[in-house]
Amino acid sequence: MNVEEILKTEQLNKSYENGLKVLNDITFSLKKGEVVVIIGPSGCGKSTFLRCLNMLEPVDSGTIRFKDRVIDRANKDVYELRQKIGMVFQSYDLFPHLTILDNILLAPIKVQKRERSEVAKEAEELLKRVGLSDKTKVYPRQLSGGQKQRVAIVRALMMHPEILLLDEITAALDPEMVREVLQVVLELAREGMTMVIVTHEMEFAKAVADRVLFMDQGVVVEEGSPEEFFRSPQTERAKQFLNMFHYEAR
Repeated sequence: MNVEEILKTEQLNKSYENGLKVLNDITFSLKKGEVVVIIGPSGCGKSTFLRCLNMLEPVDSGTIRFKDRVIDRANKDVYELRQKIGMVFQSYDLFPHLTILDNILLAPIKVQKRERSEVAKEAEELLKRVGLSDKTKVYPRQLSGGQKQRVAIVRALMMHPEILLLDEITAALDPEMVREVLQVVLELAREGMTMVIVTHEMEFAKAVADRVLFMDQGVVVEEGSPEEFFRSPQTERAKQFLNMFHYEAR
Protein backbone atom coordinates (compact mmCIF):
# COMPACT_ATOMS: atom_id res chain seq x y z
CA MET A 1 0.00 0.00 0.00
CA ASN A 2 1.39 3.39 -1.01
CA VAL A 3 1.40 5.93 1.81
CA GLU A 4 1.10 9.59 0.89
CA GLU A 5 4.32 11.60 1.02
CA ILE A 6 3.17 14.67 2.89
CA LEU A 7 6.39 16.68 3.27
CA LYS A 8 9.63 16.74 1.30
CA THR A 9 12.80 18.81 1.23
CA GLU A 10 15.36 18.81 -1.57
CA GLN A 11 18.94 20.05 -1.09
CA LEU A 12 18.05 22.44 1.70
CA ASN A 13 20.87 24.85 2.61
CA LYS A 14 21.09 27.53 5.25
CA SER A 15 23.92 29.65 6.63
CA TYR A 16 23.91 32.27 9.35
CA GLU A 17 25.15 35.81 8.81
CA ASN A 18 28.54 34.93 10.31
CA GLY A 19 29.03 32.40 7.49
CA LEU A 20 28.37 29.32 9.62
CA LYS A 21 26.61 26.72 7.47
CA VAL A 22 23.95 25.11 9.63
CA LEU A 23 22.12 23.02 6.99
CA ASN A 24 23.99 21.37 4.15
CA ASP A 25 22.02 19.81 1.26
CA ILE A 26 19.31 18.26 3.44
CA THR A 27 17.03 16.00 1.42
CA PHE A 28 14.24 14.51 3.50
CA SER A 29 10.77 13.05 3.11
CA LEU A 30 7.94 12.38 5.54
CA LYS A 31 4.97 10.10 4.96
CA LYS A 32 1.51 10.63 6.36
CA GLY A 33 1.24 9.00 9.79
CA GLU A 34 5.01 8.61 10.14
CA VAL A 35 6.98 9.67 13.21
CA VAL A 36 10.55 10.74 12.47
CA VAL A 37 12.88 11.49 15.37
CA ILE A 38 15.96 13.66 14.77
CA ILE A 39 18.87 13.29 17.16
CA GLY A 40 22.39 14.65 17.23
CA PRO A 41 24.76 16.87 19.21
CA SER A 42 23.78 20.38 20.23
CA GLY A 43 24.32 22.92 17.46
CA CYS A 44 24.15 20.38 14.63
CA GLY A 45 21.15 22.04 12.92
CA LYS A 46 18.23 19.98 14.27
CA SER A 47 16.14 22.85 15.61
CA THR A 48 16.98 25.10 12.66
CA PHE A 49 15.76 22.38 10.32
CA LEU A 50 12.40 22.23 12.13
CA ARG A 51 12.06 26.01 12.02
CA CYS A 52 12.71 25.97 8.27
CA LEU A 53 10.02 23.32 7.79
CA ASN A 54 7.55 25.65 9.52
CA MET A 55 8.84 28.70 7.62
CA LEU A 56 9.98 30.45 10.79
CA GLU A 57 13.48 30.55 9.28
CA PRO A 58 14.30 31.35 5.64
CA VAL A 59 16.49 28.97 3.66
CA ASP A 60 19.30 30.01 1.32
CA SER A 61 18.51 27.41 -1.34
CA GLY A 62 16.58 24.22 -1.92
CA THR A 63 12.86 23.49 -1.82
CA ILE A 64 10.28 22.44 0.74
CA ARG A 65 7.09 20.81 -0.48
CA PHE A 66 3.94 20.23 1.53
CA LYS A 67 1.95 17.69 -0.47
CA ASP A 68 2.02 19.15 -4.00
CA ARG A 69 2.74 22.75 -2.97
CA VAL A 70 6.14 24.43 -2.76
CA ILE A 71 6.48 26.28 0.53
CA ASP A 72 7.93 29.77 0.20
CA ARG A 73 7.89 32.48 2.86
CA ALA A 74 7.08 34.97 0.10
CA ASN A 75 3.85 33.17 -0.85
CA LYS A 76 0.66 34.89 0.19
CA ASP A 77 -0.68 31.58 1.50
CA VAL A 78 2.29 31.01 3.84
CA TYR A 79 0.12 31.61 6.94
CA GLU A 80 -2.42 29.06 5.76
CA LEU A 81 0.34 26.52 5.12
CA ARG A 82 1.94 27.22 8.50
CA GLN A 83 -1.33 26.23 10.18
CA LYS A 84 -0.96 22.82 8.53
CA ILE A 85 2.48 22.34 10.09
CA GLY A 86 2.11 23.00 13.82
CA MET A 87 5.06 23.47 16.12
CA VAL A 88 5.67 23.07 19.85
CA PHE A 89 8.76 24.67 21.40
CA GLN A 90 10.64 23.88 24.59
CA SER A 91 9.77 27.32 26.01
CA TYR A 92 5.94 26.91 26.05
CA ASP A 93 5.36 30.57 25.00
CA LEU A 94 2.05 30.88 26.86
CA PHE A 95 0.66 34.37 27.43
CA PRO A 96 0.97 35.00 31.21
CA HIS A 97 -2.02 37.39 31.36
CA LEU A 98 -4.45 34.89 29.80
CA THR A 99 -6.07 31.86 31.41
CA ILE A 100 -5.15 28.43 30.08
CA LEU A 101 -8.42 28.22 28.14
CA ASP A 102 -7.95 31.68 26.61
CA ASN A 103 -4.37 30.81 25.62
CA ILE A 104 -5.69 27.79 23.75
CA LEU A 105 -8.63 29.58 22.12
CA LEU A 106 -6.74 32.64 20.90
CA ALA A 107 -5.39 31.34 17.57
CA PRO A 108 -8.43 29.29 16.46
CA ILE A 109 -10.70 32.30 17.05
CA LYS A 110 -8.42 35.07 15.77
CA VAL A 111 -6.65 33.27 12.93
CA GLN A 112 -9.13 30.63 11.81
CA LYS A 113 -12.23 32.71 12.65
CA ARG A 114 -13.94 29.78 14.35
CA GLU A 115 -16.80 30.13 16.81
CA ARG A 116 -15.78 30.40 20.46
CA SER A 117 -18.40 27.88 21.62
CA GLU A 118 -17.13 25.29 19.15
CA VAL A 119 -13.44 25.69 19.97
CA ALA A 120 -14.06 25.92 23.72
CA LYS A 121 -15.75 22.52 23.66
CA GLU A 122 -12.89 21.02 21.66
CA ALA A 123 -10.29 22.61 23.97
CA GLU A 124 -11.97 21.19 27.06
CA GLU A 125 -12.02 17.71 25.50
CA LEU A 126 -8.32 17.93 24.63
CA LEU A 127 -7.41 19.23 28.09
CA LYS A 128 -9.27 16.28 29.58
CA ARG A 129 -7.25 13.92 27.39
CA VAL A 130 -3.96 15.30 28.74
CA GLY A 131 -5.14 15.34 32.35
CA LEU A 132 -5.72 19.08 32.70
CA SER A 133 -9.51 19.39 32.63
CA ASP A 134 -9.46 21.28 35.95
CA LYS A 135 -6.97 23.94 34.74
CA THR A 136 -9.11 25.94 32.27
CA LYS A 137 -9.44 29.01 34.50
CA VAL A 138 -5.95 29.14 35.98
CA TYR A 139 -2.98 31.13 34.67
CA PRO A 140 0.33 29.76 33.35
CA ARG A 141 2.21 30.80 36.49
CA GLN A 142 0.05 28.37 38.47
CA LEU A 143 1.15 25.35 36.43
CA SER A 144 4.24 23.16 36.54
CA GLY A 145 6.56 22.99 33.57
CA GLY A 146 5.12 19.66 32.49
CA GLN A 147 1.59 21.02 32.68
CA LYS A 148 2.54 24.08 30.63
CA GLN A 149 4.06 21.88 27.95
CA ARG A 150 0.92 19.75 27.76
CA VAL A 151 -1.07 22.96 27.31
CA ALA A 152 1.30 24.00 24.50
CA ILE A 153 0.65 20.67 22.76
CA VAL A 154 -3.11 21.13 23.09
CA ARG A 155 -2.79 24.67 21.70
CA ALA A 156 -0.97 23.31 18.62
CA LEU A 157 -3.55 20.54 18.12
CA MET A 158 -6.39 23.06 18.23
CA MET A 159 -5.25 24.38 14.84
CA HIS A 160 -5.84 20.91 13.32
CA PRO A 161 -2.32 20.57 11.87
CA GLU A 162 -1.53 17.74 9.48
CA ILE A 163 2.06 17.63 10.77
CA LEU A 164 3.30 18.37 14.27
CA LEU A 165 6.90 19.52 14.84
CA LEU A 166 8.20 19.05 18.39
CA ASP A 167 11.45 20.82 19.27
CA GLU A 168 13.12 19.53 22.45
CA ILE A 169 9.83 19.81 24.32
CA THR A 170 11.25 18.21 27.48
CA ALA A 171 14.58 20.05 27.55
CA ALA A 172 13.42 22.67 30.08
CA LEU A 173 11.63 20.20 32.37
CA ASP A 174 12.65 18.57 35.61
CA PRO A 175 13.15 14.80 35.16
CA GLU A 176 9.94 13.86 36.97
CA MET A 177 7.91 16.03 34.58
CA VAL A 178 9.37 14.55 31.41
CA ARG A 179 7.33 11.35 31.45
CA GLU A 180 3.93 13.07 31.61
CA VAL A 181 4.72 15.08 28.47
CA LEU A 182 6.23 12.19 26.53
CA GLN A 183 3.20 10.03 27.33
CA VAL A 184 0.99 12.55 25.51
CA VAL A 185 3.26 12.38 22.45
CA LEU A 186 3.28 8.57 22.49
CA GLU A 187 -0.53 8.57 22.48
CA LEU A 188 -0.57 10.97 19.52
CA ALA A 189 1.80 8.65 17.66
CA ARG A 190 -0.46 5.66 18.33
CA GLU A 191 -3.39 7.63 16.90
CA GLY A 192 -1.49 8.24 13.65
CA MET A 193 -0.36 11.85 14.08
CA THR A 194 2.40 12.73 11.61
CA MET A 195 5.32 14.12 13.61
CA VAL A 196 8.93 15.24 13.37
CA ILE A 197 10.53 15.25 16.81
CA VAL A 198 13.87 16.65 17.94
CA THR A 199 14.89 15.12 21.27
CA HIS A 200 17.79 14.06 23.46
CA GLU A 201 15.63 11.41 25.17
CA MET A 202 17.04 8.26 23.61
CA GLU A 203 14.61 5.80 25.24
CA PHE A 204 11.71 7.94 24.08
CA ALA A 205 13.16 8.02 20.55
CA LYS A 206 13.30 4.22 20.54
CA ALA A 207 9.69 3.98 21.70
CA VAL A 208 8.05 6.55 19.42
CA ALA A 209 10.04 6.65 16.16
CA ASP A 210 9.26 4.92 12.90
CA ARG A 211 12.56 6.30 11.60
CA VAL A 212 15.57 7.96 13.24
CA LEU A 213 17.72 10.64 11.58
CA PHE A 214 21.13 11.35 13.06
CA MET A 215 22.48 14.81 12.22
CA ASP A 216 25.91 16.29 12.72
CA GLN A 217 27.32 19.59 11.43
CA GLY A 218 24.27 20.30 9.31
CA VAL A 219 24.29 16.95 7.51
CA VAL A 220 22.12 13.84 7.85
CA VAL A 221 24.89 11.37 8.67
CA GLU A 222 22.73 8.29 9.09
CA GLU A 223 19.10 7.20 9.13
CA GLY A 224 17.21 4.01 9.75
CA SER A 225 14.66 2.26 11.92
CA PRO A 226 15.14 2.75 15.68
CA GLU A 227 15.92 -0.96 16.03
CA GLU A 228 18.71 -0.76 13.43
CA PHE A 229 20.11 2.57 14.50
CA PHE A 230 20.33 1.97 18.24
CA ARG A 231 21.45 -1.67 17.95
CA SER A 232 24.07 -1.30 15.24
CA PRO A 233 24.77 2.23 13.97
CA GLN A 234 26.62 2.19 10.66
CA THR A 235 28.84 5.27 10.99
CA GLU A 236 31.64 5.96 13.45
CA ARG A 237 30.14 9.35 14.30
CA ALA A 238 26.81 7.80 15.28
CA LYS A 239 28.63 5.18 17.37
CA GLN A 240 30.56 7.90 19.20
CA PHE A 241 27.35 9.83 19.88
CA LEU A 242 25.47 6.83 21.26
CA ASN A 243 28.46 5.71 23.36
CA MET A 244 28.29 9.04 25.15
CA PHE A 245 24.83 8.13 26.42
CA HIS A 246 25.97 4.66 27.48
CA TYR A 247 28.76 6.30 29.47
CA GLU A 248 26.33 8.63 31.22
CA ALA A 249 24.11 5.69 32.14
CA ARG A 250 26.83 3.81 34.04
